[in-house]
Amino acid sequence: KSASNTGAQGPPGTRSPHHLAAAPHLVSTPRSPSPSSPILPGPTILTSRSTPPTPPRSSFHGVVTAAALMDPKSPDDRPEAAAPQPLEWRFAQVFGERGAGEDVQEVDIISAIEFDKSGDHLATGDRGGRVVLFERTDARGNASRTELERQDYSVPRHPEFRYKTEFQSHEPEFDYLKSLEIEEKINKIKWGQTANNALFILSTNDKTIKYWKVQDKKVKRISVMNLDTSQSADNGTTSSSSTSSSRGLPNGGSSEKSYNCANNDLPFPPGGYASLRLPVVTGQELNPVARCRRVYAHAHDYHINSISNNSDGETFISADDLRINLWNLEINSQSFNIVDVKPANMEDLTEVITCAEFHPTHCNTLAYSSSKGAIRLIDLRQSALCDNHSKLFEEHEAPGSKSFFTEIIASVSDIKFARDGRHILSRDYMTLKLWDLNMDSGPVATFQVHEHLRPKLCDLYENDSIFDKFECCLSGDGHRLATGSYSNLFRVFGCTSGNTEATTLEASRNPMRRQVANPTRPTRTLTSLTRAVRRGKCLLYHRFDYFCHIGRVD
Repeated sequence: KSASNTGAQGPPGTRSPHHLAAAPHLVSTPRSPSPSSPILPGPTILTSRSTPPTPPRSSFHGVVTAAALMDPKSPDDRPEAAAPQPLEWRFAQVFGERGAGEDVQEVDIISAIEFDKSGDHLATGDRGGRVVLFERTDARGNASRTELERQDYSVPRHPEFRYKTEFQSHEPEFDYLKSLEIEEKINKIKWGQTANNALFILSTNDKTIKYWKVQDKKVKRISVMNLDTSQSADNGTTSSSSTSSSRGLPNGGSSEKSYNCANNDLPFPPGGYASLRLPVVTGQELNPVARCRRVYAHAHDYHINSISNNSDGETFISADDLRINLWNLEINSQSFNIVDVKPANMEDLTEVITCAEFHPTHCNTLAYSSSKGAIRLIDLRQSALCDNHSKLFEEHEAPGSKSFFTEIIASVSDIKFARDGRHILSRDYMTLKLWDLNMDSGPVATFQVHEHLRPKLCDLYENDSIFDKFECCLSGDGHRLATGSYSNLFRVFGCTSGNTEATTLEASRNPMRRQVANPTRPTRTLTSLTRAVRRGKCLLYHRFDYFCHIGRVD
C-alpha cells in the first residue's frame, strides 16, 4: 500500500477539508462531469513566487485533491505605490502518485485533508477509514548560518513533507435498528492543540467521531539475543529480525511479540545453552504511535457534515443536516444540542445545515450555513438552545433574476473564518463570497469561479453534478483566497484593495499550463437567494434522500 491514501468524497460531491491558519492552504476539486476523465491519486504541494510565468501549451484532465502553499512574502513588505504582482506557481511535491497501469481502489480515494495551524503537519483521510500523517522536514528552526543568511535575500524555498505514520480510524459498521450500513469513509479531519510533543486529531465518518493522540515512542534496538528468532518452529511462525520493535494498532495496542524461553515455537539446541548472554541495547529510535482517546457516538441521527474545534481547547462542535451538538473533549458520554432546525412535521422542512465552524478567537461565537444560501452567526451566551441567530448574512434577490436553478446554486457548501475573525468566506456552486461580520447587508466581494458553466446548468442538473460540494480557504495573511473547480483546476483570487488577481491553476506537476487570462472580476452581480418554499422542498429531498429515507424527487 502506498504511503498516502488518495481520493474524493461523496455523496453528492467531494469533501475535502479545511481552513489553514498558517502559510499552507488547501483546495480540492470534485469529480469532473466527464466520465472519461482519469484520476490522479494523491495530494499535490504547490509553491508560489512573484515572477510572471510563461504557460506551456498542454492540457490535462483529472480529479485530484491539492494543497497549495501561498507566497511567504507579504504584500505589506512591498512599497505602497507598487501594485501586487501575480504569483507564479510551481510544482513542489506529490504523495501517492500511481504508477503506470496501476488501478485506483475506491478505499484509497482521499475524502478529507487538513493542515495544522503551524503548517508543519498534514493529515489526509480516505474512503477506507484510514488517516495518513505527513510532517514537514525542511527544518524551519534548525537552519544553518548560511541558510539563515540566504533567507535575507528572499530566496524561494519549497516546503518538503515526508510520510510520518498512518492508522485505521474507522471501520465499517451496520445500524441494525435502521438496517443501514455505516461507511468507514472519513468525512472530516480537524487538528487539536498540541501538548507535550503529541499531536491530537479529531476524525469523523457519518456517525462516529474519534479523538486521536499521536506521539513518538522511544523503542530500543536489542541485539545479541540468546534465542535465534529467525528460524521457525513446527507451526511455521517466523520472526524476520532479532530487533525488538513495536507497531501501533488502531485501538492503541501494540503488535510487539515477546519471546518466552518456555515457548515451544522457538527451537532450543540439544542440551540447552551452556551460557546465557545479556542482550545489548544498540540504539533507540522514535516510532509514532496513534492511540484513540475518546469515541463520541450515538449523538446524530443524520450524517455528520462538519466538526470544528473551539479556541478554548476544551470543546468542539459536530453538525449534521438538522442539528449542531456541543461536546467536551474529555466527556464522550453526553453532548449538548445547541442548534436544532428540525420541524415538528418533516413536510415543513425548507432548509438544512450544510457547514458549521467556530470563530477562531471568540469561543462563544460560531457560524453555520444552510442550503438556502444563508449564514447565521450565533452567540452561545444568549441561551442554551440557540434558536435565534445574532446576525444573518444573505444576499438579497435581484428582481427578475430568479430561475429554476437559483436556489440550487445558492446553497452554501462551505464556510471559513479568516484568521483575524473579521471576515467569513463562503462557497456556493458558482461563486466565492467574502462577508464582513460588521456588515450583514451583503457580501463585500463576490468572485466568479466557473461562470462558463452557467449555460450548462440544465445538463449539470440532469447528471447531478450541480449538487457537487466545493470547499474554500483563505491564505494565512488574508490577502488571497482559493477554491476548487472541475477538471483538476482550482482558482486563486486576490481579495485586498487594488488586487485584481484571478488565476486558474491545475493541481498537477505543471500548474501553469492550464492558466487562462485573468478575467475581469465582477462584484456582487450574481443571482441571489430564493425564498420559494415549494421549490425548496423539492431541492431538499433531492439532495438528502440518502439519509432522510425519502423517495427521490426527479
